[in-house]
Amino acid sequence: SFFWLVSVLFSSLVWFISVQVSNRDDAVLQYGLLIFGAAVSVLLQEAFRYAYYRLLKKADEGLATISEDGRSPISIQQMAYVSGFSFGIISGVFSVINILADAVGPGIVGVHGDSQYYFLTSAFLTMAIVFLHTFWGIIFFAACEKRKPFHIVGVVVSHLITSGLTFLNPWYEASLIPIYIITLGMGVWAFVAAGGNHHTIRKCLACAQ
Repeated sequence: SFFWLVSVLFSSLVWFISVQVSNRDDAVLQYGLLIFGAAVSVLLQEAFRYAYYRLLKKADEGLATISEDGRSPISIQQMAYVSGFSFGIISGVFSVINILADAVGPGIVGVHGDSQYYFLTSAFLTMAIVFLHTFWGIIFFAACEKRKPFHIVGVVVSHLITSGLTFLNPWYEASLIPIYIITLGMGVWAFVAAGGNHHTIRKCLACAQ
């Protein structure tokens, strides 16, 4: 979570400086800078995900040297799941805080023509982001372990597309449906990257080891 927060801090600084040195009266330019800031945020999040992977890899090697059997008590797959889930949780918390801040105070959603589904769709979007970060973490770590750079590119591209789709709001059908399709695809990909197949599904359903 700390690594995600630092990445967002750097991306916000980039966006803030860009706004300060640009023409604030140009609405089109400011909207473009917002998209630019979102893209920078995605790239920095993935860069810090890789930095965290390298840190965990070093820690894993240290744990292996002091263990009795020469193996780390925590697997890379477990680390990938926990780190991805942490990225998702802190990202979701930030999203929910902003939405709840809009809900505090007088007024009712929809009075001024805003969508009455704002809070509901925001909740579903936040849930998708939490799942996506978890899946991205698993795929990213597996790609680093198996030296598959194209899989890392796939994570970054899907993250950029997901972030870009949010700019279609309040046209929620155009953003939420594709994002959930991406989420399902990433979930299947993460399952395979973690070593899952139809045999493991059968064992899971049969409660076998």
